Amino acid sequence: MVKARVQIKAASALGLFLLALQTLAFLAASGALGLAAIAAGAFALNSRQSQTA
Repeated sequence: MVKARVQIKAASALGLFLLALQTLAFLAASGALGLAAIAAGAFALNSRQSQTA
């Protein structure tokens, strides 16, 4: 009975750790995509301004 409780607690801790890791990876990926979108927008704006000048 005690061994089963220890296994449940260990599995729960591992699940929480993996959930936190997945959340951090998602935030990093969405941040990188956001930066790429901003950079692409700035590049397009600069190239459009240099064409009109």
